[in-house]
Amino acid sequence: MEPVRRKALVDAALRVIGDHGSLTVTMSDIARRAGVSPALAHHYFGSKEQLLIETIRFLLRQLRKDAVTALREAATPRERVSAIIRVSFNADQFAPQTIAAWLAFYAEAQRSEETRRFLVIYARRLRSNLLAALKALCPADAAERIAEGAAAMIDGLYIRQSLKSAPIGITASIALTEDYVNALLAATSPSPRGEKGQPDRTTQGQMT
Repeated sequence: MEPVRRKALVDAALRVIGDHGSLTVTMSDIARRAGVSPALAHHYFGSKEQLLIETIRFLLRQLRKDAVTALREAATPRERVSAIIRVSFNADQFAPQTIAAWLAFYAEAQRSEETRRFLVIYARRLRSNLLAALKALCPADAAERIAEGAAAMIDGLYIRQSLKSAPIGITASIALTEDYVNALLAATSPSPRGEKGQPDRTTQGQMT
């Protein structure tokens, strides 16, 4: 039962943090939501801080698992970029409670070195995945700029989604990020031209 109860406590932590919008929750709050005693929660995790660290680890593991699966199914570099964008906005990651938990962890990172370290891992992983695909589509310096911009858009759209008065849905968030990537890729691609300044007909309609 231990793995089941540990998972239940992590799920409960996500829900409670999401409801409160901060990490100012107690082990009793989390244990109550999981349907176990506070003593059992302390037995499995030792402290609330350790449970919170395991919760952020869970979020990162789930995100990495989803990304690996999506990237395996992508056949081209451009499809890999799209796969990373879609994974960032999938239903589990873009759920209101999950978004609230992420934002709470970002706030905690201002004082917790361990929390900051995990969020840096997330940021580096997102940038690395985008950059690896983009380098096959455009020059390295352009790939760096597009990867940084796309990652910033993803993080920014998460923050916008947390504003209950101005939510942006999954489909719209994906479309906005894709439009940004497409625009910058188009700007970095040369426009082949034939004689007398006319477009080269052999390249019209092709996509990079």
